[in-house]
Amino acid sequence: MSTPRTLFWHRRDLRLSDNSGLQAAAALGPAVTGVYVFDPALITPPPQLPPMAPARLWFLVESLVELQQRWRQAGSRLLLLAGDPVLLLPRLAALLDAPTVVWSRDVEPYARERDRQVAKALQNDGRKLLVDWDQLLVAPESLRTGGGDPYRVYGPFLRNWRGQVERLAPRITEAPEGLQDLTGSQLQQISSAEGDLGRLCSQGQSELERLRSSHGFAGTELCPCRPGETAAADQLARFADGPLLGYEPDRNFPGQQGTSSLSAALSVGTVSPRQAWCSAQSAKQIVRSDEQQHAITVWEQELGWREFYQQALFHFPELADGPYREQWRRFPWENNEAWFESWREGKTGMPIIDAAMRQLNQSAWMHNRCRMIVASFLVKDLICDWRWGERAFMELEVDGDLAANNGGWQWSASSGMDPKPLRIFNPSTQASKFDADADYIRHWLPELRHVNTKDLLSGDIGALERRGYPEPLIDHKKQQAHFKALYARIRS
Repeated sequence: MSTPRTLFWHRRDLRLSDNSGLQAAAALGPAVTGVYVFDPALITPPPQLPPMAPARLWFLVESLVELQQRWRQAGSRLLLLAGDPVLLLPRLAALLDAPTVVWSRDVEPYARERDRQVAKALQNDGRKLLVDWDQLLVAPESLRTGGGDPYRVYGPFLRNWRGQVERLAPRITEAPEGLQDLTGSQLQQISSAEGDLGRLCSQGQSELERLRSSHGFAGTELCPCRPGETAAADQLARFADGPLLGYEPDRNFPGQQGTSSLSAALSVGTVSPRQAWCSAQSAKQIVRSDEQQHAITVWEQELGWREFYQQALFHFPELADGPYREQWRRFPWENNEAWFESWREGKTGMPIIDAAMRQLNQSAWMHNRCRMIVASFLVKDLICDWRWGERAFMELEVDGDLAANNGGWQWSASSGMDPKPLRIFNPSTQASKFDADADYIRHWLPELRHVNTKDLLSGDIGALERRGYPEPLIDHKKQQAHFKALYARIRS
């Protein structure tokens, strides 16, 4: 009698190491097969939703290529399917006679509805499900205020979250070994294009190869986020051994290598939040100063921000469609399309803004300090709806993540969960404070390398020095006053 086979459905956990869902599947027995579904609703979404960024597609498919190798090394395999998971997963489970299907939960509204439909279809077929959290250190249902409500403010959330993480004391689990592959007859069905199983797997593998050759991202060498579980582990180790100890204040300077560049890895799960947290705890054992200890604490707080936005989207799925603060639905956005395109292309005439947007367009990644600066500029200087910027980032970013991107844009727009109602960043002040020698600006705006530092930071560049670089679209002081007047209107 053959061993019952368990299906493990990968989604945002594209790794074998420290994968809690995969550990649960392997605990049922060694006969485990992985599956990933190229869902057209995510790969090629309808026009009303932002398309998957070419860089994100590149990161995904290259991570899947490595993941298939990792499954083979573990003794089994990762099957690829292309189509609607609601139809394909029950069909695959029936073809493999798998009594149990395992996956890890997601916070995004589309994923939650899809998972409900998949679960219903599998249960109607008499199959068992094992479903739990993997992409978060603390389950969002466990994070409530004293009154039992979801958190809307980061500070109190962080205290509860940190306390629970420390009590849970996360531990890293190794990748499973000695898994059992499909039976000889099942492998024969896969190798044969005539059978249902063969056609299913052939279509998925063909989709991988098609996307690998047609993702359209030209900045693979510039992108600091590297695909695959091995690269993520290497990046985390290098960060924990050095830059983490100076994370504060180095994280604020876009011209320095002061951040982990793990945002894309955390988004698709080539590294787990437990691995990130445990690396920080290990680094605490080698600190030599209060400053280094504080730097690690600040990075832990950034992991907390990530989970704050994830739990916010889980409890308030309507955030994906509009502002948290009701009055922002009435804001009279001016939405100058020409200004928006200049912002998107890095042609606003404000060097720090244009350098940041050039970095995003060319490398598919932007330093977090710069994300805040350009978001404030779009919303509060150009008076463009923050949702335009949110969509533009999702169309360009390698680390595009609905919860983090939406949370960051609503924070910058002052429309989200934040006790401070209004922040306006002065681009010149930000540049002077965080790129004092204009190294970052000169790197991404090589046409302005000849301009003196003072003028690069202020944006006050003479006509002869511009050499084709555009004049500033707006005057920050005037636009700031204009925005505040509009804001006063919606508050009243």
